[in-house]
Amino acid sequence: MTTAVASPVSTLPRMVPGERCELAAIPALTPAAFRAAVVDAVNGGARISALFGRTLARPGQVGLVAVLAHDFEGVVALAASADVGESYESITADCPQAHWFEREIAEQWGVRPRGHPWLKPIRFHAPGPSGKNLFAAGTAAPAPSVTDFFRMAGEESHEVAVGPVHAGVIEPGHFRFQCHGEIVHHLEISLGYQHRGVERALVAGPPARGWHYAEALAGDTTIGHATAHCRVLEGLAGTAIPPRAEGWRALALELERLANHTGDLGALAGDVGYLPTASYCGRLRGDFLNLTARVCGSRFGRGM
Repeated sequence: MTTAVASPVSTLPRMVPGERCELAAIPALTPAAFRAAVVDAVNGGARISALFGRTLARPGQVGLVAVLAHDFEGVVALAASADVGESYESITADCPQAHWFEREIAEQWGVRPRGHPWLKPIRFHAPGPSGKNLFAAGTAAPAPSVTDFFRMAGEESHEVAVGPVHAGVIEPGHFRFQCHGEIVHHLEISLGYQHRGVERALVAGPPARGWHYAEALAGDTTIGHATAHCRVLEGLAGTAIPPRAEGWRALALELERLANHTGDLGALAGDVGYLPTASYCGRLRGDFLNLTARVCGSRFGRGM
């Protein structure tokens, strides 16, 4: 049962994306107040851009940080919690956006979100600094190397597995469809099959190949990830880029968005067997990719 707590959402520090904010400037809320602030912010129109754990001053202590994006205002609000101990009341029950974030927090930090509807591993990696592993063998949850997919049983029900290798430029992922005849009753997606150590390589500061790591995170978001990486470094350094460079970034991001959305519309048409639209969208996507190549030499914006 959720306990009513006064929300400090209106007092959370706000900043423009790309600005720098010292951790000490974010007040450490009690876990209950932190939860209330996140839920109230989302109910007020914000979205959870990031929700993660971090090490606090004392060894073994874990605090949570939330980045709450207010898209129409063009700002993000920041919330942080004090030590949550071994468990805290799950945010997901009142805010489904927190679902996957809390699963990753449990896997990385060994902290249990009480009342989470489906706590299971996402990234399949070793536990973080706490050393605790909620998904170790012998517990009710699956071991880190596998996941327990939802399954349907019954006559004429069947399961279709797709991936993790795809004939495209998206990240690896495994998909399980639970079907009865032509009707898909349930789809479960498991991401995180390919771990290249990118996050770990960026922790101690920007390495010489940091920009290239960002570009290679996902083939269809080369420009988006490279732009985000550059803005982080510019914010940390307190550097502003010229308006002409901002204009080029906007054009590059729009080309990437057009290519991806057009390709997705074609893929949706292909999934339902409507091949004329799938083919036509594929041709349009090619035009956007070729235009990107005319600008920077790469169809996917490498080096833009």
